[in-house]
Amino acid sequence: MKHQPLLCWIVENAVPYHKARLQAAALQSRLRVCIVELTNVDAHWSVQRPRERVESIQQRTLFYDRAWAEIDGRTMVQNLYTSLDELRPDVVCVNGWSFGGCIAALAWCTAHRVPAIMMSESTAVDHPRHAWKERIKRHIVRMCSASLVGGTPHRDYMAALGAPRDRIFTGYDVVDNEHFRVGADRARRMEQQLRAKLGLPRHFLLACSRFVTKKNLRRLIEAYSKYRYMAGATAWSLVVVGDGELKGELLIMRTRLGLDRHVHFPGAKSYSELPNYYGLAEAFIHGSTTEQWGLVVNEAMAAGLPVLVSARCGCAADLVVNRVNGLLFDPTDVDSIVQAIFQISHRSCDYRHMGRKSQEIIAQWSPHRFAEGLCGAVDAALRAPLPSPGLVDHLVLWALRKR
Repeated sequence: MKHQPLLCWIVENAVPYHKARLQAAALQSRLRVCIVELTNVDAHWSVQRPRERVESIQQRTLFYDRAWAEIDGRTMVQNLYTSLDELRPDVVCVNGWSFGGCIAALAWCTAHRVPAIMMSESTAVDHPRHAWKERIKRHIVRMCSASLVGGTPHRDYMAALGAPRDRIFTGYDVVDNEHFRVGADRARRMEQQLRAKLGLPRHFLLACSRFVTKKNLRRLIEAYSKYRYMAGATAWSLVVVGDGELKGELLIMRTRLGLDRHVHFPGAKSYSELPNYYGLAEAFIHGSTTEQWGLVVNEAMAAGLPVLVSARCGCAADLVVNRVNGLLFDPTDVDSIVQAIFQISHRSCDYRHMGRKSQEIIAQWSPHRFAEGLCGAVDAALRAPLPSPGLVDHLVLWALRKR
């Protein structure tokens, strides 16, 4: 083994939280780290993310200015293999088991006898599970030497798929807490001019997500309408940051419910702009019907907000202590959402105190925690015997490598 092992993390697209995590790992460990992104185009956000390089980590981009859907699978595999052949990493991190080059990277590791670390934020209940798919996942998981996952339910699911528990580490799902804490504090100091500049109401509940079905924004707006009827003139406004395919439908729904003056859609915001919205909000809500983790909850907590979170979000078990730093609700029950909003806004909860508790809790989920988990996974992977794939394992890799 080299004195400074080289770790490569294969991702579809490198966004700021990837770099914050790897930078912490590079600074806290003996590892040399390299992030290999397949494309520099972020398919999930219309706002361009910052592209600055981080000095402590290497970075490679295989396809410039091409969306993932436009990249031919065979070409992706060839380019990824060439890059890994040049880098010769000592250990490789793969993001899950479905797409984004993860299976191709695992196939390279198997062929070159390099240990792989499975990174996952999946739980047993975030999607309907089918027996045949779970069998395929078990083949993939057993070809990895260690795992780095989100939190408690993610660790349990990875173990259920056959990963040894003593080689499963947590801390995968973290953000740059300081970016959101410092930015939110700055926004509060500049509150008067910023609120006017951004066109934000005096008191508001904030949501931040893509406008897609699983984010449950239809129910959120329906629940907000009922809450507003209950609260009357004392009701907070609702600000929903983001964009997506459902925006037209949500605009129509807002008008139909008579909420044009009370529900605000400022659009998608850049990474540098987001702390302003967190800083000027009273509380944060995330109501997805299914969510592997929910990093926006981390962001809101780092900014010092109480959080109203769907019990189906993967982060709920580890980040939300009910009635301490936030409230949990059933995302399929409009009345459950209404009650959560009403409680946080009508002082049955001390929401300022809850926001401070959020910051205390999320301090334990920083890039430092990711670095510790990753280093633990690397050490375990380098110590463990390399997996010995069978015929079915090789067939799985061959069949899925172009995804």
